[in-house]
Parts: sequence; structure tokens; C-alpha cells
Amino acid sequence: MWRIKFVIILCCSCSFGFSQAINNILPEKERAKIVDEILEERLDSLLPILMKREDFDMWVVISREYNEDPVLKTMLPSTWLSARRRTILVFYQKPESEFEKIAIARYDVGKLLKGAWDLDVYSDQWEALNQIIKDRDPKKIGLNISGDFGLADGLVYTEYTDFLAKLPENYHERITSAEPLAIAWLETRSNRELEIFPEICAIGHEILNEAFSSKVITPGVTATEDVIWWLRDRVRSFGP
Repeated sequence: MWRIKFVIILCCSCSFGFSQAINNILPEKERAKIVDEILEERLDSLLPILMKREDFDMWVVISREYNEDPVLKTMLPSTWLSARRRTILVFYQKPESEFEKIAIARYDVGKLLKGAWDLDVYSDQWEALNQIIKDRDPKKIGLNISGDFGLADGLVYTEYTDFLAKLPENYHERITSAEPLAIAWLETRSNRELEIFPEICAIGHEILNEAFSSKVITPGVTATEDVIWWLRDRVRSFGP
């Protein structure tokens, strides 16, 4: 599976031909701008469609710092490297109405999700989350738990048990695995991504062509591990 920031790391201007792709990789700051633009498009345009298709009116993504949910990693803006303490994102599709993106945090998550935890009102993060749930009264609450797909099983046990312990019991029966939604989010490309992918493929082809050329390989001397290490260093040379 993919990670938006990793995919876009090799993004270059689409105005150049494939043979020039590797020479026109955008600077890191410009790549970060594209990461955020694509993420905004995915959250605002793609996710509501996927939630309706998979029949979820609320998706709660809970992630613990240093043990990030694979799905959450694809939802963070370019300036975020990981979850912060406990990061909780809530996506809610109102019936025949607007789509909500909420962070149960004291601050906004970049420019994409509005922070909705007022410490003057709720001293506990779970209380702030519960109030969001009560106010919206969702029929189906998706959590990232799955017995079949590791990428859709990112909710750690301690966060799961804490969430259930604080959530009113009348909502427990509404909780279900968000597996189909999580997988749909990871595997579906937006229009902007589809436009950029051919350029990324062109860059990959150029790197591989160089890796298997006489510039890198000397018959009878170069080992497989040497090529692997060269590929690693070549990709790293384009920036984090």
C-alpha cells in the first residue's frame, strides 16, 4: 500500500516529457504543497463518496503516537510526521447535508481538520469525542479493526478499550469494523493522483534503468546488495 507523502516524494512537473522526468523533480517545499492539495481533494471529494458507498455515517480514526494507524498516516498534512500523543479524527456524513471533518484536539490538524476539543469545557479528550458522537447520533460508527487486513487494523488495543469504557453503552452496538472503508480509502486514487502517477512511474523507470546500467553494475563484481543500497541512496538523494 501507499503513503501519500512517499508517493509524492518523486513528484515532478507534468509539463516535461518522461525522458526529462528525473531532472525536474520539484523542491521539497513544492512537493509538500502538492501533498496537501491532494489530501484536501481526497478528504473533501473522495471520502464522502466512499463513506456513502460503504454505508458509514461516521468514521472515527484513533491513533497513538509512535504506533500510528496506517490509515491515519495517509491523512496527515505534509508538516506532520506522526500522531501527536493521541490523535483522533472524526468524519461524519450528515444525511443529505454537509460532510464534517473534525479533530478531537486542542488545535487544528493543518488546514484540513478543525480542532474541536475545548479544555475549558472538557478536561478529558474522550469526553470531547463522546459529545461529538452524542450531538450527531450516528447509526454506524466505523473503527479501524480488522481480522483480515493489517492496514485496516490500526486501532491499538488500549485505545480501543479506553474508547469503549468512556463511550455510553447505547452506542456500543453501533460500532463496527471500518475495514471496507479503510481499504477503499487506501486503494482509491483521486483525479489529481491519476494525473501525476504517470510521471512518478517515469521517474521510477529512469532510476531502475540507471540501477541496472554499467554505471552501477560491473559484471562479476557487483552484488545484488550493492544495487539495493545504491537504489536506497538514490531515492534518498531527492529528499525526505
